[in-house]
Amino acid sequence: MKQDILKATIIHLPETKSTNSYAVDILSGARPEEGCVIVTDHQTNGKGTDSNTWESEKGKNLTFSLILYPSFPADQQFIMNKAISLGIYDFLVAELPDHKVTIKWPNDLYIEDKKICGILIQNSVTGNKLDYTVVGIGLNVNQLSFISNAPNPVSLKMITDLDYNLSDILQKLLHSLFNRYFTINQETISKTETDYQEALYRLMEWHEYLVKESRIHARITGTTDFGQLLLETETGEILVCDTKEVKFNI
Repeated sequence: MKQDILKATIIHLPETKSTNSYAVDILSGARPEEGCVIVTDHQTNGKGTDSNTWESEKGKNLTFSLILYPSFPADQQFIMNKAISLGIYDFLVAELPDHKVTIKWPNDLYIEDKKICGILIQNSVTGNKLDYTVVGIGLNVNQLSFISNAPNPVSLKMITDLDYNLSDILQKLLHSLFNRYFTINQETISKTETDYQEALYRLMEWHEYLVKESRIHARITGTTDFGQLLLETETGEILVCDTKEVKFNI
């Protein structure tokens, strides 16, 4: 492991528009040590996948970004998605041992059929290498009411009825994240791949999906090396789907 994960630099902001945007601004100047964390009590314009926003009540949840400098080639960048998703998955499995935790492709964390965490990964590529990666994470912790049109949010407190100390939760989560990320190498990539596939939401279950505006009955069989979703139809056809080509019916 490259560093003592308990000594990660943590930049705490009472309020900011977006921790990912703040991290990218930092990277335009002197670069911080890998593993630097930007965390805020209130994110006023949190970003999600595909320009979606992330709802988070002030002081109730974890909203933070990690700055990382991956050493593997740009064409393997989806391994970052898998490692980060699994880091949060490991944390949630430990916190909620009596509940089913899964990764909804490509990187939402689900408890049963409800979303508890979202991830936004921004990669900067130079040539065939990753220059840096900013990982934005929003974890619902103590929030009990959600007012946005998000269809199925849930928080740790909604599940357990417990109050959580956000600093303690952040340290536990960073430990799980760094344990997955800093152990990635050519020998461990295959385990990361296998663990991600086995953790997928609705793996090998038959459900309805909207694929390129057509409604189909299919099951998830895994993902490609490039992060595309593999769907098998009832006729045995294998569909290879990018993120904007498929929607889950939940």
